Amino acid sequence: MSKQSAASPPPPRVTKGRAKLVEPAALEEFLLRPDPDDPRLTRTVQGLDERGQPVETAVVMERPLTLFLNGQEIVTMMTIGDYPDYLAVGYLLNQNMLRADDEITAIDYDEELEVVVVRTRRQTNYEENLKKKTRTSGCAQGTVFGDLMEKFEEIELSQAARLKTSWLIGLTRKINGAPSLYLSAGAIHGCALCQGDRPLLYMEDVGRHNAVDKIAGYMFLKGIAPDDKIFYTTGRLTSEMVIKTVQMRIPILVSRSGFTAWGVDLARDANLTLIGRAKGRRFLALSGQQRIVFDSLADAEEAEEEPRHNRKAAHASD
Repeated sequence: MSKQSAASPPPPRVTKGRAKLVEPAALEEFLLRPDPDDPRLTRTVQGLDERGQPVETAVVMERPLTLFLNGQEIVTMMTIGDYPDYLAVGYLLNQNMLRADDEITAIDYDEELEVVVVRTRRQTNYEENLKKKTRTSGCAQGTVFGDLMEKFEEIELSQAARLKTSWLIGLTRKINGAPSLYLSAGAIHGCALCQGDRPLLYMEDVGRHNAVDKIAGYMFLKGIAPDDKIFYTTGRLTSEMVIKTVQMRIPILVSRSGFTAWGVDLARDANLTLIGRAKGRRFLALSGQQRIVFDSLADAEEAEEEPRHNRKAAHASD
């Protein structure tokens, strides 16, 4: 497999072990984010508006991507097609098919066949796990496998992490103001990895679980430590979002949208800081409140969001 996607930096054929979690001295804002100008990610179609006038509009592309782990077919995902290497590795991590100490020997992507293969030094066989897969509440076809909850219960999140309330306003403004496929075409979900009030990574996809997995794969391959990070999502705070955030060992999860009951229960069981309905200077925390620092919001008294920022799951598009 040698063909590569033009939608993103070429997926590497890599030979490397588990990346050591050595944080760079200063991570820049938006190390990685969507490219709304990439012609492969959207297509222009013709239609009529509410007045019967002809219009042209951009629609998001949706492509199948079949993932193999070594010689075994794992799943076919629907995705916009950017960063297939990060998506593949993140998916396997969040399904517990890759272990923290696994050595990835290669990642091969063939754009024409729409296949990505992750190869590991360790021999793998997940036939039984694949028989036990369960549909989750995520859009598209998110799945979790039979032993996922057992691993979930073993994870301990950092108690040293903190979230200042003043950071939330800066985060939402920067994320919502960044160039994105949502602004150009809609019909998409976004997720961001943040540190303090700085968004570090921003990923979009037709399913929010794909956006999460891309970030998980990037963190694994680049050695980004999770303990002091904040995860931001545009979608609902469901059981799936909580499970994946905990799997990634990120202690704080924030969304503009609301909660599901099981998502709240799982967050409390894992001692995850869970914050929803975060718009302007308002939010609601239902778990892990001990990590929140209620610092001064004096500068934010007039910082209610402008109408142009009322987007990205603000109106329930999950």
